[in-house]
Amino acid sequence: MSTRTKFALVGAGVIGKHHGLVMSQLADRVELVAVADVRRDRAEQLAAVRGGRPYGSLSQALAAEAIDVVVVCTPTGRHGDAAIEALDAGKHVIVEKPAEITVAKTDEIIAAQRKAGTLVTVISQHRFDPATETTLAAIGRGELGRLTSGIASIDWWRGQSYYDSGDWRGTWELDGGGALMNQGVHTVDLLVAALGRPVEVFAYTGRLAHERIEVEDVAVGVVRFESGALGVLHATTAAYPGLSARLQVHGDRGSAVIDNDQLAFFQVTAEGADREEKLMGTTESRAVPTAGSEPGQLSDAHRLQYLNFLGALGGTEKLRVDLETNRQSIGVITGAYESARTGRPVSLA
Repeated sequence: MSTRTKFALVGAGVIGKHHGLVMSQLADRVELVAVADVRRDRAEQLAAVRGGRPYGSLSQALAAEAIDVVVVCTPTGRHGDAAIEALDAGKHVIVEKPAEITVAKTDEIIAAQRKAGTLVTVISQHRFDPATETTLAAIGRGELGRLTSGIASIDWWRGQSYYDSGDWRGTWELDGGGALMNQGVHTVDLLVAALGRPVEVFAYTGRLAHERIEVEDVAVGVVRFESGALGVLHATTAAYPGLSARLQVHGDRGSAVIDNDQLAFFQVTAEGADREEKLMGTTESRAVPTAGSEPGQLSDAHRLQYLNFLGALGGTEKLRVDLETNRQSIGVITGAYESARTGRPVSLA
């Protein structure tokens, strides 16, 4: 008798294929029993490679199969509908980032989860990178001292062909935003994980290097956190030829820089030790090698997040990324968009 957890995957596009690969890597614990997509041919192709039966909708899969977990990989603006349908059916859910395109829709998923009493995690795989874990652990021990500032910067390039490859890309309705929402959400999430609860944001956005899209290809902003720390946002898909995703966290006793998922700089002051005062910055650093930040690239962190989810299902681990966690990042991003539209700071309280 199989003890594997039965999974259904809804959305067989690019990111759905990546999740199918993760499930194959965890085949001793996970069984993919259904693949659903409005384009049934895509469901058939993915099921042929990764297993399970193809369906034209999640509703059909739920009616036909015994399913424990539904993985939502549809376009962002349809995440909520699929997640809520799965929750209403009593299933556990894994949702690709971000959970939804608005805080209000995210709250609808949260309400459905509370009613169902099941688990939901949002893919934030970079929280499982060694560089992130090292930095957050140091913050937790107080080794960076009082946190003073942070920078979340995503300097990427997406050619026009990227936006033309799907009619949902670059739309407010289904993409929910541009460089900040789609590409920048992971780095914003790490900024929030490091600096705590955000309370206010002010931003500008622009569409400067692409055509036939509704959303921004560059965004800049500032965030004020409950602790008093200040953060800088910078996200673009108009930085040819594409550089890196970078997080800087600074405190009065140490700093950390994560660049392309590697710990590019790390210096902290242990408790009881004196700080070395310098007029210029130090060049000492240590690196933690991890996978690159290209969004189409699977790193081991995806598998680690799945393992955490399975551990939480089994009661052996605490779920490390939940809807409320992702809700804060969505609030920062949608607040930045509102600020750009109105020209005013937006309260996140």
